[in-house]
Amino acid sequence: MELGDGVVRSRIEKHTVADRVAAILEKKPRLKSAADSAGGKLRILVFKNERQVEVHAPGWKEPQKYEMTAFSGELGPKLKEGDRQIPEGVYGIEYLNPNSSFYLSLKVSYPNAADRARAKEEGRTNLGGDIMIHGKNVTVGCIPIGDDAIEDVFCLANAVGIKNVSVIIAPYDMRKGRKAELEVGAPSWYPELCNQLEEALK
Repeated sequence: MELGDGVVRSRIEKHTVADRVAAILEKKPRLKSAADSAGGKLRILVFKNERQVEVHAPGWKEPQKYEMTAFSGELGPKLKEGDRQIPEGVYGIEYLNPNSSFYLSLKVSYPNAADRARAKEEGRTNLGGDIMIHGKNVTVGCIPIGDDAIEDVFCLANAVGIKNVSVIIAPYDMRKGRKAELEVGAPSWYPELCNQLEEALK
């Protein structure tokens, strides 16, 4: 969901990132060792077709895997505000929201420079924004993973620092081979974006 209202409301609520993290660690002490062994970086992989989110770290043998709890739109990139699409591309995390309307959230850096450049070439404006990875089980363009899972991701992202978190959102899991049938009906530049996503997932 595009959570502008939730972000505004967060400014007047009481929780801080620190107290949210402390409460999570008290409940889930295993996250401290996971954060300590992460190696200082996280990659969050989002596969829309599979409705799955994976969190990878250099120091882990296996990723953490979570199911998306809701989905909106179709496969393909986000082009404008209100299209209900989950973006596709390589992003960062701009901030952690400890008072999200959807429990906790991480702000994805959509639109990025590539999104803006493509939109400028095509004369598109109003690209939308406030794309979050968040809790609960509703969405109109964000990435919900439920409250239990968002506690893990929120705490781990805080531990390594948001500048050390990358987010790769792909139409499907390209590590298993390309599927042309999942890359159709999109803008002319979409194959190039898919090539970039395939490379980023290696």
